[in-house]
Amino acid sequence: MERALTAAELFDAVGRGYEEAFGRPPAVDAAVRLLLDRLPDSARVLDIGSGTGRPVAAELAAAGHRVLGVDVSKEMVAIARDQVPDADFVHADIREWDSAAGSWDAVCAFFPFLQMTRGETVRVLEGVARWLKPGGVLAMITVPMDVEGLEVPFLGHTVRITSFAEPDLLRLVERVGLDVVEKTSVVFSPDREGQPDEEHLLVVATRGTTPPQP
Repeated sequence: MERALTAAELFDAVGRGYEEAFGRPPAVDAAVRLLLDRLPDSARVLDIGSGTGRPVAAELAAAGHRVLGVDVSKEMVAIARDQVPDADFVHADIREWDSAAGSWDAVCAFFPFLQMTRGETVRVLEGVARWLKPGGVLAMITVPMDVEGLEVPFLGHTVRITSFAEPDLLRLVERVGLDVVEKTSVVFSPDREGQPDEEHLLVVATRGTTPPQP
């Protein structure tokens, strides 16, 4: 087995192949519909791990929202800029990126935490809680598992996966200062031979009127 790739290495290598295999998971469609129903006009939306820009940034931008995608993969950013010219994309590591407090109506985080350590996930979620406006929405999707540093095959490469069991993740989201208002779990079958079915957990949380504590 090859060495485990970093997120940047993996998605630079996979490129458009990710969209072909994972383009429209039901949990992502559900999250986008929820955001379209909840967001004010011309909302500012931060898309963490924006990938190819489709369907998330594309559909939110088409609805008139101002979307900024942040992705650690230079290749994914290039693809997203080409496919979704109505949104903005930056090549950056969200673990080192920052934004003004209370500046976003919504944050999308669809699977980026799987290749972070648990400590990094905590720090990024603390940042999300600060970045959201009062009443702002976090829509987060992950594969709920109690694993840390597990090496697995993924689209022809080896990756190192870390995640949380569902109860632990929900407690973490609450601990950083967000209120969980909805959760949904579905099983997804990737359109790629040899890629196993996986559970996708959608968590929707909101920031209250009291600013999160640093």
